[in-house]
Amino acid sequence: MGFGDLKTPAGLKVLNEFLADKSYIEGYVPSQADIAVFDALSGAPSADLCHALRWYNHIKSYQKEKGSLPGVKKPLGQYGPAGVEDTTAAAPAAADEDDDDIDLFGSDEEEDEETIKIKEERLAAYNAKKAKKPALIAKSSILLDVKPWDDETDMAKLEECVRSIQLDGLVWGQSKLLPVGYGIKKLQIACVVEDDKVGTDQLEELITAFEDYVQSMDVAAFNKI
Repeated sequence: MGFGDLKTPAGLKVLNEFLADKSYIEGYVPSQADIAVFDALSGAPSADLCHALRWYNHIKSYQKEKGSLPGVKKPLGQYGPAGVEDTTAAAPAAADEDDDDIDLFGSDEEEDEETIKIKEERLAAYNAKKAKKPALIAKSSILLDVKPWDDETDMAKLEECVRSIQLDGLVWGQSKLLPVGYGIKKLQIACVVEDDKVGTDQLEELITAFEDYVQSMDVAAFNKI
């Protein structure tokens, strides 16, 4: 398993394809697996790697609390698609010192079976808590206007980038292109969100991150369901 060399275009392409149908490296919530891969990157992926860029921007928003995310960091070779070997150059040891200070489950020193068992129990309890859903889930129907830079913007690619954003509590709906003027068209796209999980500010941040295609995003309509 692995992504090849994540500091090269080839490795980033493998990561982009891996995230085409996934929100996270492992599971359904941000975890130390995402942090391990994020820290291996030299910077943000290019705009044409829309799945990797969407994931990068999302995980970047967790940097202040990354030490509290669940799980334990593993070598990069234990993540990613099968049949691909990890060849990413190791980061300097000092880069992980701050993470060690705030490790959710303690240090990375040699552990006995009892310590490992406690870690597993804590992780299982955390995942069980996250899996619980309230009896009533507040949802909203939102209509977004996404505007390109000019009439030469590839609107099909713009829509692909928008739909690549996958979040727990977000479902994309129908879309259409509407004329704005001077030959420019905007993308109008509907979505349904769970209010406790997804907000319009978060959607705007993720959509406008595709800055090669998106000039701005506005909320055209917002209705509680």
